[in-house]
Amino acid sequence: MSLPPRLPPTRRALLRLSRHRGATAAFAVLVLLTLACLVGPFLTGHAPERTYPDLRQLPPGFAAQPDADHLRPALDRLAFRIRAAVAQAETADGVLRLVLASEAPIDARGLVYLPRSDLFGEPRIVARDDEGRRLTVAVPVRRLHFLLGTDVHGRDLLSRSLVAGRVSLLIGLTATLVALGVGIVYGAVAGFAGGAVDAAMMRVVDILYALPFVFFVIVLVVFFRASLVLILIAIGAVEWLDMARIVRAQTLALRRRDFVRAAEALGLSAATILRRHIVPNTLGPVTVAATLLVPRVILLESFLSFLGLGVQEPATSWGVLIAEGARSLESAPHMLAGPAAFLVATLVALNRLGDGLADALDPRADA
Repeated sequence: MSLPPRLPPTRRALLRLSRHRGATAAFAVLVLLTLACLVGPFLTGHAPERTYPDLRQLPPGFAAQPDADHLRPALDRLAFRIRAAVAQAETADGVLRLVLASEAPIDARGLVYLPRSDLFGEPRIVARDDEGRRLTVAVPVRRLHFLLGTDVHGRDLLSRSLVAGRVSLLIGLTATLVALGVGIVYGAVAGFAGGAVDAAMMRVVDILYALPFVFFVIVLVVFFRASLVLILIAIGAVEWLDMARIVRAQTLALRRRDFVRAAEALGLSAATILRRHIVPNTLGPVTVAATLLVPRVILLESFLSFLGLGVQEPATSWGVLIAEGARSLESAPHMLAGPAAFLVATLVALNRLGDGLADALDPRADA
């Protein structure tokens, strides 16, 4: 089906993009992932930093926890802190009837450890026997769900993956915006100036290309503490180079066009010509390159975090979670599979959206 004639170029590109099934599906996936990362941690029922010492490295599943395999070890640990032993434990209708025994009278204030574990509700003393050395307690058992399991510290992996997605997406978008801002300005000025100025500016780009990126990051970490801001600076400092070359090539082609020569003949300044004529006409290739740059930045951040040079605790990212999962691959493979699935889905969706944008912005595309 052909497009209506005389449509503005922007609207024609949007119509082509809307008819690209792969790009539309990729955009929907990105929207859902973004909403999940923003809202999801509030709906999982677990704070990302909350640890459950008795529920470490749980596999993914829909079963409520603590189950029979984890309930008794948790009770034994809590009873030890109360300075007692579990004499009897029976669960019925979500309420645990717990009998604690000790050689000395049991201090009821120690029962506060039960609700503090987040596995149980508020306890109620049913009976005291043997001069307080035997205590019968009724306590509700919480039903906790960990759809992606837990990590080595007993933290909910789904909550942490969603929170990590905020950091990874923030780094991807922020570093890409920095690369766009610096690269567009630098490339447009170099291409429009031409001659010796262009040659000198491009030699600076070549020198920066020659610097090993990982070595550059290590030097920054030596002088400054590793942090999210440092990663943004490190990635933004090198990712604008490709953008500058793309914009320069487009500017060299545009500066010979008639509308640019007409603007020069009218006496417009170089800054005005760049702002009104050059930069707007480079946005097509730049938009496609930016869409493909976001997944590369996210992957680069994940690589740095995997090496321990990226995001540091208590913050987390998909790269940090993947690094933790790789260290526990034999005992808990789900710790790697969950965050990796989020990362792969995001990267594939961004690449598919970039391919769709490239087709939609192609002026030679069929109408």
